[in-house]
Amino acid sequence: MKSIIDKVASGQRLTYEEGVRLYDLDLFTLGKLANDIRTRMWGKKSFFNINRHINPTNVCKDICKFCAFSASRKNPNQYTMTHEEILEIVEEAQGRGVKEVHIVSAHNPHTGLEWYMEVFAKIKARFPQMHVKALTAAEINFLAEEYGKSYEEIIDMMVEHGVDSMPGGGAEIFDEKVRDYICKGKVTSDQWLEIHRLWHERGRHSNATMLFGHVEEKHHRIDHMIRLRELQDETGGFNTFIPLVYQRENNFLNVKKFLSSQEILKTMAISRIMLDNFPHIKAYWVTSTVNLALVSQEYGADDLDGTIERESINSAAGAKSAHGMPLEEFVALIKNSGFQPVERDSLYHELKVW
Repeated sequence: MKSIIDKVASGQRLTYEEGVRLYDLDLFTLGKLANDIRTRMWGKKSFFNINRHINPTNVCKDICKFCAFSASRKNPNQYTMTHEEILEIVEEAQGRGVKEVHIVSAHNPHTGLEWYMEVFAKIKARFPQMHVKALTAAEINFLAEEYGKSYEEIIDMMVEHGVDSMPGGGAEIFDEKVRDYICKGKVTSDQWLEIHRLWHERGRHSNATMLFGHVEEKHHRIDHMIRLRELQDETGGFNTFIPLVYQRENNFLNVKKFLSSQEILKTMAISRIMLDNFPHIKAYWVTSTVNLALVSQEYGADDLDGTIERESINSAAGAKSAHGMPLEEFVALIKNSGFQPVERDSLYHELKVW
């Protein structure tokens, strides 16, 4: 292991095999290696933004075993917001200083393509300074298939209608055998990567995620990171990598053994080590818990997402994120953990050092 430690310390890129072996290191060695990289890049800065998540519909044609949000199988709790309802949320959010709306939905086959696109244009027309982060690669794949469009056509429509950046959802785990079990019929790994490649080719930025802690194995996580690293070498279009911790309640996976905090922190640290061309690693407090996200700052993470205000997808599966977090509390938590809160915009331009 010494050769791998020396390689990381000297800034050399690790192979797939070396990445898998990182899990054999003890937590504190991994933490030191990752924290050294984080400190070289960002010092004690911890980034966040003031954002509002909006989930306009939970009606979904797909049935992913890990999902507790989508309303399928004649679920009596289906909902689909009107455009006016969405615009009212955006107006209220802007009045509270929100600078980004993060719009992700289920794959609703009943609304029509225009329903998705027109609301983005309406938001931009009424709130031109608001950053619109919207449509995962899974949603783009759904829209392309449902309405007989190419990925290029959907992406160009997004740009035309005011979408500024793409979230990283839908990546789950890239290994197709695992995907076949947890989200059969959803966007494939190659399709997910191709959609982000096309988005980057238009000079736009996106995020990347990895859902872990369900039925995948450690080597699947490293394979996932390597594929993202390769695309980032080509395009440079990813802002941040977000390891998402699987939420255990109200879904069909029935996972019996859940991740320890140590395994989560190891995966966070390994993400920082393996993804040497990603500027940011995000500890998404919604899925990791606030406390573990704060600890993750010492294990390679330099971003904690944001205030969120309201979140429906992960909270449906047990995450304590339904009502977001007050800004003052968020800032205080970062300061009390020994780091410097830096408010950013959606593209990581620094707005305010708290």
